[in-house]
Amino acid sequence: MARTLITGGAGFVGSHLIEYLLEKGHEVIAMDNLLTGDVENFAHIDSEKFRFVKHDVTNYIHIDGEIDYILHFASPASPIDYLEHPIQTLKVGSLGTHKALGLAKAKGAVILLASTSEVYGDPLVHPQREDYWGNVNPIGPRGVYDEAKRFAEAMTMAYQRFHNVETRIVRIFNTYGPRMRIFDGRVVPNFLKQALQGEDLTVYGDGSQTRSFCYVSDLVEGLFRLLTSEEKEPVNLGNPSEMTVLEMAEKIIEMTGSKSKIVLKPLPSDDPKVRQPDIRKAREKLGWEPTTSLEEGLGKTISYFKSKLKVE
Repeated sequence: MARTLITGGAGFVGSHLIEYLLEKGHEVIAMDNLLTGDVENFAHIDSEKFRFVKHDVTNYIHIDGEIDYILHFASPASPIDYLEHPIQTLKVGSLGTHKALGLAKAKGAVILLASTSEVYGDPLVHPQREDYWGNVNPIGPRGVYDEAKRFAEAMTMAYQRFHNVETRIVRIFNTYGPRMRIFDGRVVPNFLKQALQGEDLTVYGDGSQTRSFCYVSDLVEGLFRLLTSEEKEPVNLGNPSEMTVLEMAEKIIEMTGSKSKIVLKPLPSDDPKVRQPDIRKAREKLGWEPTTSLEEGLGKTISYFKSKLKVE
């Protein structure tokens, strides 16, 4: 039976990973300091193979016994969070990654780093391939997240090359689904909260900027395939189906039956104009691609948000 540590285990994706790995027969340890995570995300899990450890991974990590896998997901991930916690975001990307890699080295574990499409910045190449180095403003407001993840990737590759640690790197594109925080600030939760509460939907710029939305269960399947593969270079995981932010706003109004209107506001600094993963590598190396339609994924997400907001 594999024994797996998930840092950031109380977060949106982390909590779905807990469920998935338990179903695969893993013993799972979730670690989180609850800066942005929530124990409610795994409160429904009742298993002797699962335990939670409240701990800040920027400090030394100690786990008794063997560890086979580490999934390093600890980090604020939404603009609201990393702009509110810029120092903590930089620390978890640097110190936290260093501590997680040190644990992987000590335990002989395979470690998967959760990186992000934000390492590509406001890309000049479209769609984004893993061999693209990015167009990032290191001193802009978003730099605290972008550079934290770029540094984390560099350190992960250094541990692979210098210490022979078995590492994997995933670059995650926009993901959505149940257990996203209501006041997350990202596109889908922001629009859903506004639509379900009858508020105007806030679209920044003219809404022509594009995103590619992947349902969380598809992402988790891809993460497991990468974790258990032999692929040592970064891999994009996301949905290659591209749409504008305005189109997503209109889709959410349609699916929720909301009377909300769309209001345009100024585009934030360094907001990427396009975002679409090239997933040829994931298809070839992992045999993976997303299978959940936008209608199915949004339907499940809308049901979750309705229950949380207590609306019919």
